[in-house]
Amino acid sequence: MYAIVEIAGQQFKVAKDQKVFVHRLAGEEGDKVSFDKVLLTADGDNVTLGAPAIEGAQVGAKITRHLKGDKVIVFKKKRRKGYRVKNGHRQSLTEIVIESIAASGAKKQTAKKEEPKAKKETAKADAPKKETAAKSDTSAEDLSAKTVAELKEMAKAKGITGFSSMKKAELIEALQEK
Repeated sequence: MYAIVEIAGQQFKVAKDQKVFVHRLAGEEGDKVSFDKVLLTADGDNVTLGAPAIEGAQVGAKITRHLKGDKVIVFKKKRRKGYRVKNGHRQSLTEIVIESIAASGAKKQTAKKEEPKAKKETAKADAPKKETAAKSDTSAEDLSAKTVAELKEMAKAKGITGFSSMKKAELIEALQEK
């Protein structure tokens, strides 16, 4: 069984008891870490692909040591200009050992697909309430507390023209008139 997992911004193909060098992770040597951004799991012919990640799937690992990678020399030169710069860099790495791969997320994906529909419906229901609240806030104190961008949105909603070049005080006056 193997999995493709995202660890510290990079994707790795990992299997149980495999040693992997990743970018420096927070934690001490001997700590156990788990990664829940599993992109793919495969067990023989049974392949599960996430969109983008598999819900509920998890890869468990143990930090064995922190170390530095090999030195990389960066040399820059512009000929006939007297420009030469030499820099070296050693990347901070963490060695981890993969202890477990749990792929128990295929059932939870169907529940995830139903949730966005409910969120869209509640967002549509909340939208008219926000507009009515914005229309009722036309007192000078309420308008002065708003940003210029919010005032321009309110002016656009009320049908005021030429608000793009107005200053904050002019916007407040125009909104109080209508």
